[in-house]
Amino acid sequence: MGDAKRPKLSWDWGTAYDLFVSLHVLHKPDQFGLRGSWAAGVRSRLQTSEREVLEDAQLLVALPIYWVYKLPDPKDCATALWTLGQIPARDRLQALAIAPETPIQATELLMDVAQRRSWNENDQETLRVVSHQEKGHSPRPKELATVLDWWVRADEFGEIYLAALQSYYQVFFAEEENRTRPALQQSLERAQALAEKMEVPVLVEELSQGLRFASLPELTDLILAPSYWSTPLVVFTQLSPQSMLLVFGGRPAEAGLVPGEVVPDAMLRSLKALADPTRLKILHYLTEKPHTPAQLSRQLRLRAPTVIHHLNALRLAGLVYLTLESEGERHYAIRTEMVGITCANLQEFLRENTAA
Repeated sequence: MGDAKRPKLSWDWGTAYDLFVSLHVLHKPDQFGLRGSWAAGVRSRLQTSEREVLEDAQLLVALPIYWVYKLPDPKDCATALWTLGQIPARDRLQALAIAPETPIQATELLMDVAQRRSWNENDQETLRVVSHQEKGHSPRPKELATVLDWWVRADEFGEIYLAALQSYYQVFFAEEENRTRPALQQSLERAQALAEKMEVPVLVEELSQGLRFASLPELTDLILAPSYWSTPLVVFTQLSPQSMLLVFGGRPAEAGLVPGEVVPDAMLRSLKALADPTRLKILHYLTEKPHTPAQLSRQLRLRAPTVIHHLNALRLAGLVYLTLESEGERHYAIRTEMVGITCANLQEFLRENTAA
């Protein structure tokens, strides 16, 4: 980066981030290396109607981190639930779902649907195209219909979503908030200490376990906030063209997402990722030079979605660097040191259990 002072760093933290991140993880456990049966067990504590609206919410307001960022301190769950309750029910969906980076065409369409209280096939097709342009893939027709149906009934969604969120907090996340709060505080302190010794790009790589942003030099402001539940992945949103909020994984390597789990999550993810011949081939190619998914697909003679699946597993395990280019292209490179760290962690784990 040309100027080590760019972008300017600032810090944020609060357990409200994980209130929403945890729901996202519980509904997509495979993407985070979480046992699906345990995630289903947590969801089963809720009533059927509550489970259904929280599942649908993953299509509408899955990770409203911009909204959490705008909360008043201390940004804990009580603050989030109280603040959401002060918003009129009809406006809650808009408050959670619309952020600065939301495409203007999507915002205008959804607001129009909410005002009309109806939608048609043209609305569905427009939303599909916008979603594809933004995310690189098209949602299924059923998912698009679910989104549009709830925007038609935005006032009803606001009422039952808040009630479901309150129930989720009561039956599960209140205890989880107390369990994870000390780790979040320690993670924030560790990150701030690292920031005194590292330039911003290196700090982001360290905190994100291998993520590189080609656009960092273009930013003037970068806000960092820890999350226990997102580890090792990150969540980020553009607050403005020159400002980014990045929520990084703040769970200690020796800790498990499932309370009482003996085997550390990080070690288990790495061992699972390495125990696959295709992933080992990918790592072999990445030792030569960085590759895009398309380049690896040609070399391996595999379909692109299959290659991306394997790359996601390697990224989840922290075994690769992922560079996000400004134009949207992705490049992967091997994190050679992490292979040695995985072996060292396994040896340490075995020694500890032998001693016990």
